[in-house]
Amino acid sequence: MSRDSMPLQDLPCMSLQGSMLSQSKRTIKRKSRGCLSEGLDTECTPTDLIQQWSPSHKHQRLISKGKENDCNQFVLARRSRRRKESTSGISWDSLPDELLLRVLFYLPLQHLLRMSVVCKRWHRLAFDESLWRGVDLEGLTHMGPALQQVLKTGVRRLRCPRSFVEEQHFTGTGPLQIVQMDLSSSIIPTSALESIICRCRLLEHLSLEGLQLSDVIINALSKNPNLLQLNLGGCSGFSAPALADMLKSCSSIEQLNISWCDFNNSHVKSVVDNVSAGVTQLNLSGYRESLTLDDVKVLVTRCPHIETLDLSDSTLLMADSFPVLKQLKCLQHLSLSRCYHIHLAALTDLGKMFPMLCLLDVFGVVHNSHLPSLKKEMPHVSINSRPFSNIARPTPASRLVGCLSDRAMWNRKCHLRFKL
Repeated sequence: MSRDSMPLQDLPCMSLQGSMLSQSKRTIKRKSRGCLSEGLDTECTPTDLIQQWSPSHKHQRLISKGKENDCNQFVLARRSRRRKESTSGISWDSLPDELLLRVLFYLPLQHLLRMSVVCKRWHRLAFDESLWRGVDLEGLTHMGPALQQVLKTGVRRLRCPRSFVEEQHFTGTGPLQIVQMDLSSSIIPTSALESIICRCRLLEHLSLEGLQLSDVIINALSKNPNLLQLNLGGCSGFSAPALADMLKSCSSIEQLNISWCDFNNSHVKSVVDNVSAGVTQLNLSGYRESLTLDDVKVLVTRCPHIETLDLSDSTLLMADSFPVLKQLKCLQHLSLSRCYHIHLAALTDLGKMFPMLCLLDVFGVVHNSHLPSLKKEMPHVSINSRPFSNIARPTPASRLVGCLSDRAMWNRKCHLRFKL
């Protein structure tokens, strides 16, 4: 539609817009000429203003828009982003591994496992072997997968008594780093136990009390020459020749608990003939018809440094064994409970025969009414004060009965503990 044909009421409006546009153009030209002639600052033009606040290293694009803007070029530029100031101080990601490991050291086991799924770095740190040197899994049911993972961490002290391990073969061929291990009274298949013990070469303290063993396990124990304390009380399933070979190889044993096993005369002879000559504490109780006076003679001759000896429930022993035991010059603790052929009159001479004797257990042999007279004869000896033997046991029986919360293993607690 031409200007002549437009309605009359539209003309003022277009004239006003056109006049405003023309006035704007004249104002910009006048200002630009004034700036060039008078040497004013660059803030006179929008283009120079943008360039002044834009970073010099940014690439700027000049865009010309139409003929009417030939003398006025517009610039597109990005302003540099301001760095966000950290409100929390130092970031976790900036901490070195050593500091993070120190922080993770104070986390309980369940929290440490949760932290391991945060990211790959934390997963690597959470399973660092420095955090898994001592692990306590007592009371954990269906422990197979957890035990498999713990063994991979390079654990050195493992405590999991009274635990349930399902039928599982623990994979891996390399030797384990375990030095102390307590599996007492656990329910664990013999095959699974074999796959663990056969990879151990550094054992120093071991408790397998109450477990079903095999000759494979006993032979594997012979490959641990540094074994100091061994608790096989109540075990079964292994032969006398395998036991003899193991005791010959483990010549450093100081404490041996091999009481109440499924033994015959051959097993007992394997013990007294091959036990380490340096043993100081020995529990050989529970062999009513298998332990004889001749066995005691061999034992005393072979192991003259015994300080604690438990021969309880050996019904074949009588008072004629006292002159034989007298050869043990270092004997301090003697247990003859339920040795029914030993009479009260013979016990009164023990104080003179053993000058270093300080503990005597004769439960079932001396009636409570006769204890005062026996204590009068041996005032320096504590009588019937230790109903349970502590030889080679990771947790002393007195603590186990008196304090259920005591979870120490050979006088040391494990750093990581499973909490119910």
